Amino acid sequence: MISDRSSLPASGPETQRHASAIRRKITILGTRLDGLQSLLSRPTGRPLTEKEMNRRKDMVANLRSKANQMASAFNMSNFASRDSLLGPEIKPDAMSRTVGLDNSGLVGLQRQIMKEQDEGLEKLEGTVVSTKHIALAVNEELDLHTSLIDDLDRHVDVTDSRLARVQKNLAILNKRTKGGCSCMCMLLAVIGIVILVVAIYLLIKYL
Repeated sequence: MISDRSSLPASGPETQRHASAIRRKITILGTRLDGLQSLLSRPTGRPLTEKEMNRRKDMVANLRSKANQMASAFNMSNFASRDSLLGPEIKPDAMSRTVGLDNSGLVGLQRQIMKEQDEGLEKLEGTVVSTKHIALAVNEELDLHTSLIDDLDRHVDVTDSRLARVQKNLAILNKRTKGGCSCMCMLLAVIGIVILVVAIYLLIKYL
């Protein structure tokens, strides 16, 4: 399962479920190793030679070392607990839960732990789905605001264009007004000169 992680996306619900399943199996492995360790500390049935006992202890120690390495790779700070997966452990630790259990009892305990973890995963999945819905709603809201801002930018551009045209028309009108004023002034000056000449002529004639 750890090797299969390379074929999954870097993040996402599927990757998270896969990692949670790996952590759960590592926890189950730890529980089984605790049971084996407990049996080795209090052997029952046929007596074992010291050589055989040491061989079995070495095998359990090697498995424990590999399990710890896997737990460390998944940031499981306390291998005997499920804090990294489902929150703080409120049950007795795995060692105390396996005391006095035979093989059938260990299997039942493992099933109970798996059931508890499945329930926790279902709650976690529900939280992820709820968070996803909230994220989608926020994304839709952001899209709406982006659309409104784009519309506002377009209206501003249109208004700027109209204002530029109005300013241009006002400049043309101003030039025409100035030109018309100059012509009118010249006309009034000519009329004034004509009137002045006529007045002088009349004064000379009648005087």
